[in-house]
Amino acid sequence: MVTKILESLLYTVIAGLVLLIIIILIANQPTVMNHAWGAFMMRWLHVVSGVMWIGLLWYFNFVQMPSMSKIPDEQKPAISKVIAPTALFWFRYAALSTVVTGILVAWMNGYIGQALSLNQPFIAIGIGMWIALLMAFNVWFIIWPNQQKALGMVEIEPKGKAAAARRAMLTSRINTMLSVPMLYMMVAQQNGGF
Repeated sequence: MVTKILESLLYTVIAGLVLLIIIILIANQPTVMNHAWGAFMMRWLHVVSGVMWIGLLWYFNFVQMPSMSKIPDEQKPAISKVIAPTALFWFRYAALSTVVTGILVAWMNGYIGQALSLNQPFIAIGIGMWIALLMAFNVWFIIWPNQQKALGMVEIEPKGKAAAARRAMLTSRINTMLSVPMLYMMVAQQNGGF
């Protein structure tokens, strides 16, 4: 039974949610479904989305890109035709989900204007939000269009394909660099601010 659950990604995620509900029930903590609970759930969804987004960003930069030169040419289509397009799908939508849920968290908690205008006491989260918005822009408008060319999803001459791959790689590296201060600012806000 457990093996069948673990063989399916959907069933595995559902099992994780069921496990969460069981833990909550065992903890016997009363749950009142009010605004505070909704804001908490939105923050949880924001964290889950962010883990997927930055996890995939770091996978691309720490695993996939450095490994490509070590993969024999005849095996590279497995990456470029199967793994990369799927990973880029989840990467793009995790970025979108992270931004949308983050904006909703800030709105639900009443600090969106102060954060985006970098006013006290929300300077740290505001800096983190602006960095995340820049990173999401990079994902959707620089990395993704160039990856489509580099992976052959959009027809382009070989010279343009190499240039697109380089542009996508460099922008992905910029996002990796930006992820460090962005994550710091997000955590700093709830632990004393900035």
